[in-house]
Amino acid sequence: MKSWRKHLLRLLPALLVVASAPRCLAVSCTTQAQMSEAQRTIYVQTVKVLATDISNGDAQAVKATTISSVAADFGGIASTIQSASPLMKNASVTIDSLYALNATDLKTAQQADFFCSGSTSRLLVTLTIPNLPPGRYVVAIVHATGVAQPQQMAIVLQNDPPASAGWKLAGLFVRPMSSAGHDGLWYWTEARKYADRKLNWNAFFYYQTAEYLLRPVDFLSSPNLEKLQKEATSIQPEGIPGAQPMQLTTAGKTFYINNIHTDGSLGGLDLVINYQTSSVANPVAVRAEIIELMKGILDQHPELRLAFHGLWVYANAPGQQRFAIELPMNQIAL
Repeated sequence: MKSWRKHLLRLLPALLVVASAPRCLAVSCTTQAQMSEAQRTIYVQTVKVLATDISNGDAQAVKATTISSVAADFGGIASTIQSASPLMKNASVTIDSLYALNATDLKTAQQADFFCSGSTSRLLVTLTIPNLPPGRYVVAIVHATGVAQPQQMAIVLQNDPPASAGWKLAGLFVRPMSSAGHDGLWYWTEARKYADRKLNWNAFFYYQTAEYLLRPVDFLSSPNLEKLQKEATSIQPEGIPGAQPMQLTTAGKTFYINNIHTDGSLGGLDLVINYQTSSVANPVAVRAEIIELMKGILDQHPELRLAFHGLWVYANAPGQQRFAIELPMNQIAL
């Protein structure tokens, strides 16, 4: 009995802390398999109408079914529709997944984390949405396939007015499903091959490309995506630009590179480099400067020739329109 009382006294402070802690605000996620037939039907119908209007480039029709706060600043979505619709013309549109999100318990707009898994599935999809107002939402991942450049859309709906049967567009995000003719899984596989060969620059940017193609929207994560990120982080080369620019010294000049990423819009996979310069007013001089940068980065990282079709280099000067040159690898002589 004494040992029982002693154990209880040890637990009591912890129990008091738990009892006095403020109640956590509840949010919840319902996956497609957990929805009722009536719920699923309404969501699917709404998403299909929006997806059709987006594919057809009908921005006005989309705006007419958008929540007022987003419709008031519709320029970004209109631009996305204008860019994406030609790529999705005559595509086969399918809904890959649906998530119904209940955030009605939130008191103010704040970050909300939704953990979504089926009753029989161990796969957990996490949706982390910043600055989310209280309400009910649906996130639909939509695929537009059967075209030269298949696309994926993340369509966010909001119950509007609240507690009604109405659902309106609250967000739209469009990404490609392939780059330079290959999907995200292909790039993931190739990244691992480069990593095995210790060609970490190639591996890192292939991992980045894989993640961009496999993650339909930035606020969605999954165990597979986390695994991909972990692999990429483990081989990330030192000095890659991020919070601080990368410094590349070549031919007696130091270049400050702000960003490096890949692009497959011209058919082959190119490495795109953005750097800061003082002026782009003299095209002849800035072209020579860019060529020196291209030569310098290939001299220091010759493995890039194996993985990329060419280099896109953008020179950025304060208050001036940026200057760009693209060259295939076989035209960049050291």
